[in-house]
Amino acid sequence: MQTDDDLKTQYTLDLDSDEQGFDQIYVNHYPALFQYAFTLVNDDVMAEEMVHQVFLKILEKNEPLMIRISLKSYLFRAVHNECLNYFKHQKVKHEHVKYADRHTGENSEPASGKLQLRELEQQLHAAINELPEQCRKIFQMSRFEELKYAEIAFQLGISIKTVENQISKALKRLRRQLAEYLPLIILFFLISITFKR
Repeated sequence: MQTDDDLKTQYTLDLDSDEQGFDQIYVNHYPALFQYAFTLVNDDVMAEEMVHQVFLKILEKNEPLMIRISLKSYLFRAVHNECLNYFKHQKVKHEHVKYADRHTGENSEPASGKLQLRELEQQLHAAINELPEQCRKIFQMSRFEELKYAEIAFQLGISIKTVENQISKALKRLRRQLAEYLPLIILFFLISITFKR
């Protein structure tokens, strides 16, 4: 296994050919990356999500990754960028909430909204149930039981890379299947935030 000192020059990370190597990279770097993300976002759930997103994006490249700095530096930079993107997204969301505050009248139809939200939830559960068995189980353990990827891998006796791959596959399929509901999801999200204030 190469150390970070060995990786100061160009390094090729080929995850498809080295599952154990990926797991080792994840285990070795996750704690420090999580701590770094936490110092930026000040939220342990979001810090974990930032690190997971970095590893998911690496896996989704489906080709060897050329790294011209140390692997450690690359991962820290990727987490930093992921956190910056999160802050930009939060700013946009905040602007939408302010807009909704100004334009949501008192005569909104909460009963109609609840009905549409229930339909949306049914579609989401149906889409989750259509996932392949292992994919569905891993997705539910991650999103509903809030287990970390390493915990899921340990419980199911699989690699962390497999967990990452299955989560990525689940998210892609759900995005595809629920694409027509995306405007409704955003609208309900904004309205629910407004009414909770």
